[in-house]
Amino acid sequence: MVTQQAETQNNRLENLKNFTMSQNKPRVIKDYDKLDPAIQEQIKLVYPAGFSDHLIYYFDKDGKNVSALPFETDDKYYLIRMTLSEAEQIIEDDEDYDDDGFLKDSAREEYEDKYADMDYLAGADEEEEPEDEPEEDDGDDDDY
Repeated sequence: MVTQQAETQNNRLENLKNFTMSQNKPRVIKDYDKLDPAIQEQIKLVYPAGFSDHLIYYFDKDGKNVSALPFETDDKYYLIRMTLSEAEQIIEDDEDYDDDGFLKDSAREEYEDKYADMDYLAGADEEEEPEDEPEEDDGDDDDY
């Protein structure tokens, strides 16, 4: 079960990485607890194994080093402000996550059904096509 959750997380993270941040898309920097509950639920689908390993670090307009969780929808690019300890505490306090910090199957299934029409979440569980293996070089150096 943990392997399936890790695989699902990897697929969702790969989908998230494949999004390109549009210059026309508004950027929102917000605290997790001030987000709309629907956005919080969608974030849980993208990060079913918690947030702490996915924080990014940047300097704000005042030159202060801050951390945030990236999340992109069709309409907005979010940076959800949180420290490492806050990220861990959010998961610990959230009833949708189990004692090991993984999104419970019941919550995952509910949110997948609820947000099935969201293009940026669609296909997160689908298996990716295996990449072609690079051809081995026979060492003859005729490639030049």
